[in-house]
Amino acid sequence: MDNLNNQIKSVSELLSLPHLAIPNYQRPYRWGIKNLADLFNDIATHQEKTAYRLGSIVFHYEKNSDEKEKASLDIVDGQQRTLTLMLIIQALIEEKLDKLEKYTLKQQLQKLAEPIESFMNRQYFSSKDSEHNLRRNYLDIRRRVARPDFTENQIDFLLNRCQVVCFVLHDISEAFQFFDSQNARGRDLAPHDLLKAFHLREFPLQESHLKANVVAHWEKLPDNKLSELFAYYLYRVRQWANGKSARFFGKDDIHLFKGINIEQIDRFPYVESLRLAHHFVDDYNAQYQRKIDSNRIDFPFSLNQMIINGRRFFEMAEHYQKQVAAIVAEESKPKESEIASDKKIEIRLLGELLTQIASRILITLNSYTRKHRTGDKYIRSMFDCALIFYIDKFGSHELSMAIERCFIWAYQCRIQYKAVQLATMDNYV
Repeated sequence: MDNLNNQIKSVSELLSLPHLAIPNYQRPYRWGIKNLADLFNDIATHQEKTAYRLGSIVFHYEKNSDEKEKASLDIVDGQQRTLTLMLIIQALIEEKLDKLEKYTLKQQLQKLAEPIESFMNRQYFSSKDSEHNLRRNYLDIRRRVARPDFTENQIDFLLNRCQVVCFVLHDISEAFQFFDSQNARGRDLAPHDLLKAFHLREFPLQESHLKANVVAHWEKLPDNKLSELFAYYLYRVRQWANGKSARFFGKDDIHLFKGINIEQIDRFPYVESLRLAHHFVDDYNAQYQRKIDSNRIDFPFSLNQMIINGRRFFEMAEHYQKQVAAIVAEESKPKESEIASDKKIEIRLLGELLTQIASRILITLNSYTRKHRTGDKYIRSMFDCALIFYIDKFGSHELSMAIERCFIWAYQCRIQYKAVQLATMDNYV
């Protein structure tokens, strides 16, 4: 596969590559109708060009240790685009193959049918998001290519003049390093996607088999939830706890969520507590007694502690996402008339039965009609971050009192200022 590295391939050549695969740690397929519209618009707009570059594809060449198993060409970056191109070719085969006048185009599509079918038969999509989006997009693509205005010239342009640059790396760490450096230079990728690539790269070799399970929770979350987790909660708490501004979380700030690799760093005193906790938790959970008593302990995360790269980063994200979800939960909201009445309302948070006042505070914040105003969202962010930081330090101890005090502190700002802006929130904290 070395001869593929740094080569420009047409779409037809790309999809003809043997042993293409999407590794199970990749994020789900999430291209939407807008992405499809943009791609088809590009094809229509640029169809007279001699060549049109669709971007780059980063592969990891995975040579299987079992000689009976074939090597795979894992797509590290570019899976959304590659899968969409496969859907388009499959739709063309279904809708246009028998109607084509150019024999060469008909031949090309026939040759692509086997590798695409082989890929789809080998590939397992564990995410329901992927299955749903693939099915929806395929139906939309079939409608688009079936139209008379999707001409043979456009098909020829897509197959032979639309191109990608291929990069093949034999070491998975190098592959993610390349992905990281490429996307850090202005490509339209969210900060949490860059963090995912970095921490997948930081997995120790002996933990590679754990990647799929560890990243499973991350992949189930919509992009907007991951974006909110880091931008509205984790970033703000870490910055505010250190007396720093936390207005915007961008690519230049992802270093805040990169830390140490336990397996590689020297035994410096500042890292020993993390090393001890890391190995003790793993050892305790792996003991055979856990099969009997079903006891299990989680890593003792702290919001302003040093990040442990790799597996613990994904566990940390899952840990705090569940906390955030519990605080901002929308389920079981009572009617406004019930909130306004003296009817007893009780809810639990982290297993703790909250007082009437604390229960009403959370329920009201999650349900009042004007909560989506810009100023209200800023104040709510202050409240959430303060409460998350308290829980991080003291758990459920006197949680109802903490909710009341965080509420008074945050919403006093709403009363104090006629308009609450991002700078207002930042300075108030």
